[in-house]
Amino acid sequence: MATVYDVPADILIRRIAEELKKSGKIKPPEWAAYVKTGVHKENPPVDPDWWYIRCASILRKLYIHGPVGVSRLRTAYGGRKNRGVKPEHFRKGSGAIIRKILQQLEEAKLVEKVDKSGRRLTPLGRSFLDRLAYEVKLKLQKEIPELKKY
Repeated sequence: MATVYDVPADILIRRIAEELKKSGKIKPPEWAAYVKTGVHKENPPVDPDWWYIRCASILRKLYIHGPVGVSRLRTAYGGRKNRGVKPEHFRKGSGAIIRKILQQLEEAKLVEKVDKSGRRLTPLGRSFLDRLAYEVKLKLQKEIPELKKY
């Protein structure tokens, strides 16, 4: 059985995002079309499905890094702030976006709170990601037969 570690992250995240969008449990809020993903960004995301992609990415991070809080996720989604002539500095990503996504994932029963440690995947969330990773691996093995030995 394939796990999240066995498949490329970009392909897996796209597949998870498609599945979340199909399920209907995750819905972007009304303000999601107009908001930037952090103070380091100049414009809002161009991709209309960016909310689902961010949800999928957060699910993958929770799978890999165990219980994670909003603060660590803000750091992971941060970036360099362009300050004009002055040197660039690191800025954290938007906490409101991450909190809202985690709340939606909790309602979907994919994530649960852990006392003073942040949030982690539920067994349902872990099996959801493992199933999609297995599907991605099978698809890759069909496209590239040399991968069957791994």
